[in-house]
This record gives sequence, C-alpha cells and structure tokens, in this order.
Amino acid sequence: MSKLEPLGIKRLESVHYYVHDLERSRRFYVDMMDFAEIGVSSGELTKRGHQKSVAFMAANCVVVCIAPDGEEGRAARFLKKHPDGVGTLNFEVDNVQTTFRLLEERGGTPIQDIERATDESGGTLSWFSITTPFGDTTFRFVERKGYQALFPGFEVHQTPQGGNNRLGFQGFDHTTSNFQTMMPALLWMEHVMGFERFWGVEFHTTDVGKEDKSHGSGLRSVVMWDPHSGVKFANNEPWRPFFKASQINIFNEELRGDGVQHLAISAKDIISCVRGLRERRVEFMPTPKTYYDMLPNRLKQLSVGSIDEDLNVLRDLEILVDGDGPNSYLLQIFLREAAGLYKEPNAGPFFFEIIQRKGDEGFGAGNFRALFESIERMQMA
Repeated sequence: MSKLEPLGIKRLESVHYYVHDLERSRRFYVDMMDFAEIGVSSGELTKRGHQKSVAFMAANCVVVCIAPDGEEGRAARFLKKHPDGVGTLNFEVDNVQTTFRLLEERGGTPIQDIERATDESGGTLSWFSITTPFGDTTFRFVERKGYQALFPGFEVHQTPQGGNNRLGFQGFDHTTSNFQTMMPALLWMEHVMGFERFWGVEFHTTDVGKEDKSHGSGLRSVVMWDPHSGVKFANNEPWRPFFKASQINIFNEELRGDGVQHLAISAKDIISCVRGLRERRVEFMPTPKTYYDMLPNRLKQLSVGSIDEDLNVLRDLEILVDGDGPNSYLLQIFLREAAGLYKEPNAGPFFFEIIQRKGDEGFGAGNFRALFESIERMQMA
C-alpha cells in the first residue's frame, strides 16, 4: 500500500477532559502540576452547552477540564457512561478543508460540517470533529488564522492565574490508549488517518506471580505515528493468558469502555521536575527497588553505555531508564491514576507520564514491563 497523503496535522493542541469536580481539577493542575489557569467558558457558552470549561496550560500543554452544568451537555452524557476521562483530542492542522476532504474520502465519520468563527481582530478559527474507535473519545481538527482564544465563547484571563510552569514541562510527547481489541483502531489509524507503524512490543508479567501462576498482566502494544507532525499514539490490548486479569482489561472495566489511558508530557529536566512534583505531594506508580539493582546490567545489555544521571538519584526518585544504542536513552515516570490520587473511584483510571528523551525516540519496552508490574502490584494490594 502506497503512503497516504498527510492530513496536515501540526500538533496535538489540547485535550478536553470531562470531570465531575472542577475545583478538584483546579487544585491538581494549578497547585500540584504548576499549570496556569488561562481562561474559562463564558456564561453564554456554559448555558448553551450545558457545561462549564476551565483551561490550564504549561508551555505547549493545554488541558481543558469540562464539568456538566445540567443534564443535557456532552460532558453529562459522557459522565453518565464513564468516570472522569478524555473526551476529545484537538489537533491543529494546516488546512482544515484538506483534512476534512481526506478523512471523508477515506471513510472517516465527521460529526458536523466545517464550522468557522471570527474574533474582534479578524482572526478566524475553522474546525470539525469526527468519531473514532477510541470509545467515546472524539478527534477535533482546528485551523487557526490569527484567532487567539482556544474556542469561541472562551474568556481568556487577562493575567494567567496560578502556576508558571516552574517544573519545566514542554509539550505532549504521546497519547496512550487501551482497547479490548486494538486491531480496528490500528487499521483505522492507518487507512483513515494515514498514520504509520512506528514501534511495537508484547510481553507477559507471569513472573510477578512466580508462586501463584493464576494471575499476570500481559499486553500487546503498537505505536502509530504521523511522520508529518511527529504525533504518536501508543495502543495497548490485553494478552493471554489471564486476559481478564490484565491491567489493560481492568482499565477498560473501570473506564467502562475503550479510551485514553494516559498522556505523556515531556520535561526539560525530569529530575528537577519529579523532585518538585514530590514536594507538591504528587504520587507516582511505585517502582520496586530490584529494578535499580538490575539497571546497570540491563543498560549494558541495551548497549546504552553510560548515562548522565546518578543512579542513586534515580533510585531515590523512582525514575525509570530505558534505551536503544550508545548514548541513546530516555527517562520516564508515571503518576498514579486519578482515582488513586484523589481517593475517589469516579475520578477514573487516567494518569499522566513524565518523560525526558536523551536521543531515544522509542517507548521503553523494559519500562513498559516495569509499569505493568507496578500497576499489578497495586491492584493485588
């Protein structure tokens, strides 16, 4: 199959995250993550859409938290079916008409025709949304020509409120989603979105239960990407045996459907970032100390060679390391899922990853395994 014409995606611009409690979200993003609150939905938009929005930003990361205001809006419909979760991924594109045409020609399903808005300075915003195989998560494609606000009816704070990104976040690195069966999503991304396969791994954590072979977490994971923009999607499905006990399947049961498991945010300096987050009482997925006992030998096996960081510091902060070749590695860590952070089940199983790439563009196969083992231990506990 010849390569398809690119959709003209420039970047993942923002995420719409449906939540039950906006004040809880405000405390998390502003007080704990040091994001700035940049604006809210206007009273008119809140009334018309039956939902209230608050946007938080750190560098190029924008998360719009949306809570129901009544029973009729999309946030209310989403949260009747699911706990808190990602409802829309917003992509900035070069030319929205081209994107619309290509998606429709390839069998994509637009939710509406292209809509347009103009602001006071004459800037224009054009957009449309499509359904996806990502459960109830939709994709929106946005073309900006001088339009400053995030969306029509968005009231920008004259001075951003709260944090100022002292933790050094830079942008969204990738999106990870979980499926009961991921092949429909992979085929859709390839034949409709025009994405290409980038990376893959499969494994099973049966060794976590060496004495009791009745449980374990397995997965198959395939990363798809858009070479035009570098936007990447990691996609997971459970793997036999113990399909039902797999943490992928448990995520889907907790979310009550397929959907976005986590978003990875790149950090300028992950060590100072994680130190700052821990000082702010952010909780992370635990890493067994044996991981660091085995790390020097594993880095040799990966031919990574030496790394810049002190292993004792990484052990203390529980930052993971992986790589593929000489002086090419990445550092990453995973926050606890929202339900665990907030001690509230309806906060849902979504979580964030923090990542710093030092020449490695992969996804840390060994760290995938460490993450799964960590999640499994938490589930067993």
